[in-house]
Amino acid sequence: MTQAVLMPRAQQLILAGPTGSLDAYIQAVSRIPVLSAGKEHDLALRFRDQHDLDAARLLVLHHLRFVVHVARGYLGYGLPLGDLIQEGNIGLMKAVKRFDPDVGVRLVSFAVHWIKAEMHEFILKNWRIVKVATTKAQRKLFFNLRSSKKRLGWMNRKEVETVAKELKVSTAEVLEMESRLAGQDITFDATPETEDEDNHSVAPATYLATDTQSDPAQALERTDWEQQKEEQLHRALVKLDDRSRHIMRRRWLDESKATLQELADHYGVSAERIRQLESNAIRKLGTLMA
Repeated sequence: MTQAVLMPRAQQLILAGPTGSLDAYIQAVSRIPVLSAGKEHDLALRFRDQHDLDAARLLVLHHLRFVVHVARGYLGYGLPLGDLIQEGNIGLMKAVKRFDPDVGVRLVSFAVHWIKAEMHEFILKNWRIVKVATTKAQRKLFFNLRSSKKRLGWMNRKEVETVAKELKVSTAEVLEMESRLAGQDITFDATPETEDEDNHSVAPATYLATDTQSDPAQALERTDWEQQKEEQLHRALVKLDDRSRHIMRRRWLDESKATLQELADHYGVSAERIRQLESNAIRKLGTLMA
């Protein structure tokens, strides 16, 4: 009779991970005894040499309590413990697959790297909507910066240099990661939780333009209207006398606009006369463009 038949159904269900009550799962795995070195070695040999999957399942089963222990160390990132345990279990399975019993180390020492690697990947993907760590140096900083900081708040120059030296990264990378960790995700749309006491939403959607500037159809309509008005203005200007047309161009259309006094000096009249000519020209243009 194989080990799989001898394995209680409750223990077979445990291998599926914490899919039900998390507390019940943790209590169940804590009751599974730790394997002796000899038993662990025998099971590892059976799996490696005979490809005995029942032996691999037993190796995983008897180390699930260790995954729970490691997962609890990452609760500070605000992610569900059950999800961390499930990711860690995947890492444990990978470790069992690669474990060599002839190296002379216990499985728990070998598996910790694989368990943490899966948890790290899960945390990086889910801690923030926008990834805060992509390069190798950033990933190292993400999981070490908190423990390296001596106090809450922003680090001073000496602390930054100390962390950079300990983690073998540049001070610029430390400052960049500290800035990323200090940031917070903001919901795009307004919700009751994102409104202040004055009922003014701080969601990014609030600050987007609410007019029709981004509507292609209306943008084309505005362009056509502006072109039409510009053509009407040019046709109306042609119908003015030369002096009035010159005054309007110098006062309103040229990039460097002339003053009333400059035009008065040009025509040898008073500034008041230029103002009167300008007012008359504006009235004529309004009538011609109506």
